[in-house]
Amino acid sequence: MATGQYMESNGFYDAVEACGVVPVVVLDKVEDAVPLAEALNRGGLPAAEVTFRTPAAAACIERIARQCPGVLVGAGTVLNVEQAKRAVDAGARYLVSPGTDRETLCWALQNHVNIVPAGVTPTEVGWLRGQGIGLTKFFPAAVFGGVKAISALASVFIGHKFMPTGGVSRQNLGEYLSLPSVMACGGTWMVKPSLFADGDFTEVERLAGEAACAVRDVRG
Repeated sequence: MATGQYMESNGFYDAVEACGVVPVVVLDKVEDAVPLAEALNRGGLPAAEVTFRTPAAAACIERIARQCPGVLVGAGTVLNVEQAKRAVDAGARYLVSPGTDRETLCWALQNHVNIVPAGVTPTEVGWLRGQGIGLTKFFPAAVFGGVKAISALASVFIGHKFMPTGGVSRQNLGEYLSLPSVMACGGTWMVKPSLFADGDFTEVERLAGEAACAVRDVRG
């Protein structure tokens, strides 16, 4: 298997860290993709992890990639190689998985596709580090011990970075971001479908702005 060390040098990790919060998006309608991405960008969160939980995911990624070049668009909930290929063909700049499918990871590494696989145990994190992965998703963060668990893992896997997702909120965002081992957090509270069901993305922009301010408050 190839290693993921290319992600250290191609600017992907730097881009994720600069965002601080990566909105995890579920989109049912393709026409919502660009307005949502633009609202996030205006609010100060120029990223969108579009999850492969709906049939519209690939088309939404394609529209954001084509019309919003300043937004770091990726694919989330990538479970297999077929989804990974569809996402990359649509223009996804990275893949995120809720676990680690070794076949998908191998394909991504061999093709130099940015990927953030998940790991929550020492065995999982250790194995992923052995593949040159420097950033892992920690999911679901609240269930697997949150800040305390990440701190414990970081104490032995020196230099490794985490992206906690699942149970991260505006209320505890600062607590996660204050950990040196947290590169960014994945969050859904600013992109819940109910916020823009009427086609108005004002609240998305406002909540994205709050999150961006929280990142600046912690990191300066």
